[in-house]
Parts: sequence; structure tokens; C-alpha cells
Amino acid sequence: MSARKRRLLVLDDDAGVVSFLCESLEARGYETVGLTSPEEALGLFRKELFDLVISDVEMPGMRGIELLNLLLAERPGQLVLLITGFGSVEMAVAAVKAGACDFVTKPFNIEALVLSIERAFRERQLRREIVRLRASVPDEVPSGLVARSPAMRNALELARRAARSDAMVLLTGETGTGKSALARFIHESSARRAEPFLQLNCATLPSGLAESELFGVRRGAFTDARENRPGVFVAAGGGTLFLDEVGELSLDVQAKLLQCLETGRVRPLGASAEVPVRARVLAATNRPLEVLLREGRFRPDLYYRLNVIRMEVPPLRERREDIIPLVDFHLGRLVEPHGRSVLGVSADAIRLLVGYSWPGNVRELVNLLERAVAMSDHDTLLPEDFDLPGGDGRVSPPAPQDSGGDAPLDAVERAHVRRVVDAQGGNKAAAARILGISRRTLYRKLDEG
Repeated sequence: MSARKRRLLVLDDDAGVVSFLCESLEARGYETVGLTSPEEALGLFRKELFDLVISDVEMPGMRGIELLNLLLAERPGQLVLLITGFGSVEMAVAAVKAGACDFVTKPFNIEALVLSIERAFRERQLRREIVRLRASVPDEVPSGLVARSPAMRNALELARRAARSDAMVLLTGETGTGKSALARFIHESSARRAEPFLQLNCATLPSGLAESELFGVRRGAFTDARENRPGVFVAAGGGTLFLDEVGELSLDVQAKLLQCLETGRVRPLGASAEVPVRARVLAATNRPLEVLLREGRFRPDLYYRLNVIRMEVPPLRERREDIIPLVDFHLGRLVEPHGRSVLGVSADAIRLLVGYSWPGNVRELVNLLERAVAMSDHDTLLPEDFDLPGGDGRVSPPAPQDSGGDAPLDAVERAHVRRVVDAQGGNKAAAARILGISRRTLYRKLDEG
């Protein structure tokens, strides 16, 4: 069954122009209805449906922009393309502001007109795809978190359970995965939600200031200590203190942090007495603390004190179901500060983003979205608006390696399957997609070895 022809309403007070346009457009596969009276066109428009209306601007009795306003009042989503022999930049701007999808001046090349028509249809299709995309996104996203993927749903459910107690939580995962957002979610879901949530990035603390930032300082304790400062443990009150990149603390500061966690008290620099603290502590690291333990750079006793509830935040490449709702959430948040009217992301661009490997995780996604919003000159973000490093950054399977000239075929196949799984960090679903096989087949091939 062939696709339905696009139906166009062509309006011009010159019957010769109407005849020429209808004949030319029908020869290119469109179905047309041609009229010379704006009033008659408006009456027909109210009875029948047209994919696009082509109207002259200068007509006796009713100008094209006036007709445009009447048409859009009847059907706000109607595509209307205006043509005129008296074109000007001012008139073009007024027509587009009034809602015209495009503006063409006479005399025009019929191919240029067809190009404008097809562009209008293409942009409408993009908008329809965007509407379907946005309609599929959850209404509420707690703390900026998106958990459509099984991996992130599991993390979020664990966070909900952790919020019911005051136990220590250690959040692990790559940089940019959303550990701080998950920590804030734990705080906002806890009985401490009305109290402060303070975040301290231990990796940014100069070694000489880490102790004073954590535990406070009294005036005169050192040269630059001109006033008393409470430190984050005291400032957090009865709320939550999130220590990000806790593995970057020096060993002597780790010892004092452990003492604070075990006694519930801190001694500010230069103070003669300890101060009680009430804050709940959450910690995070993007470097495996087990490696730092083996290297002697992290205290085992502090590790066990922090590692009561362990939560692994999965990388974005292992939660591709979250990419589309993440795009929608952050796009809505970014548009207003940049003063843009971006409606959404085209289907082709979404496919590009979903296929990208995201080494920088959610943070990289947000940065690329912000750049695209700031730099794009149209209302729909297209693939070319995303400056993905290394081309399109898509995940590709590693090339099969030689397993020996006389190795059996099934052994070579198993070795290749294992390499693809390893290349995807153990993500069997991603490996199966790359190999073009089902997960059941993948498991079978792995078990055969």
C-alpha cells in the first residue's frame, strides 16, 4: 500500500500562479487544491484537512498574514507557507513571528519552493518525534536522578532503604555517574531532610587546610586564622555531611576523621576542648578503596567504618535506558538559563546519544547538552549539534584476535565473545547487542568454555 500523498491548499489572487503551482506540485507527487479567494479558502479550510497551506501575502480583501492568524486560530499546528512578490526582511520576520513555517519571495524557483515545503514537513516530523519522546518521560525525577534501567532502579531502592537509618553509606562508581545526586536523595528521603545537606569534595582540599575545613578552627590557631570557623561537621548540624572523594584525604586526617566518626566529637584546630557533632556522614569515591588499602594509602579501620552500606552507582554505558529521560530532564533545566526555545532532540540525535559510550557518564552528557543548547541556532537539536569526541564515540566491538592457526572454530568464537564482554566491562546485555546475538545465546557460549 503506497503512502498517502501530502495534501496542499494553494491560494493566490492570480489564477495563472495558482494553476502553475498546482500543476508543478502535482507533478512532484503532491495532491493540491487551488483557490483565488481568501474567504473561499478559509471556508474550505474549516471543512477539510490540509497538510500545508501555501498563501500569497498581498491579496484583495485579506492579506496573507491576516489569513495566517485565522488559520492558526482554527488549528494551531497547521503548517502555513507564505509567498509574495513584495518580499522584505521585515515582512519575513513578521510572518515567521506570526507562525508561518517559512516565507518565499516571487519570482521563485519551483525547486526552492519544494525544498521549503519538505523542510516544513521534516521539522514537523521532528516535533512529533520529540512529543512522543517527552510523553514517555516520568513526571517527577527525585534529586535529578533517573532510574528507568534495572541497574539504577536497584541503586535507588537501596538508597531508599539506607535513608531509613543513620548507618554510614559508601557510594562508589566512576566520576560523573551521579554519586552526589544519590547522596542528596538519601538525605531528602531521610528524617533529616529539614536539616542542612553539606557536600565537601576532599580532592579539592589543600593538604594544610583539610583538617580545619572538616573540624573547624579557632582564631589565632595559625597565621591566617583571623576568626573562628566551625568546620563542616558542626555546620551540618543534625543534617547530612557528604564527603566526596574521601580516598584523597591524607592518612593523618583519616585518623582524625575515624576518631570523629567513632566518638561523635571533633576538636577544632587551636581549641582546648572537643565539640559534639550530630551530622550523618555519607562518603563517596571514584577510586576503589581496596586498591588504596593494598597500597597503604587508606586506613583499614576507616574503610570498615565507612563501608557499612555499600552502593555501586553504575556507569551510564550500563544504563542506556536512562539516557533518553536524562536528556529530557536536563534539557528542560538548561533551556531557560540560556534564553533558548529548544523544543527537544531529534530522533537521529537520540540514536546517536544512546549509542555513545559516555566515558564521562552523566556529567559528560549534561555538558554536551549545555553546549548544544548554547550553540544551536534551531529549535530541535540535531546530531551535528553534539560535539562527541573521536567522531561519534560509538561503542564498537574489538577486532577478533588470532587464537592460533590450528584452534577449533568454536574456541575462536568463545575467545572473541569473552573479549567483547570484557571490553564492555562485564555488561553482558551490551556485549550481546554488539555481537548481534541474544543474551541466552551469549550465556550459552560463555558456559561452553
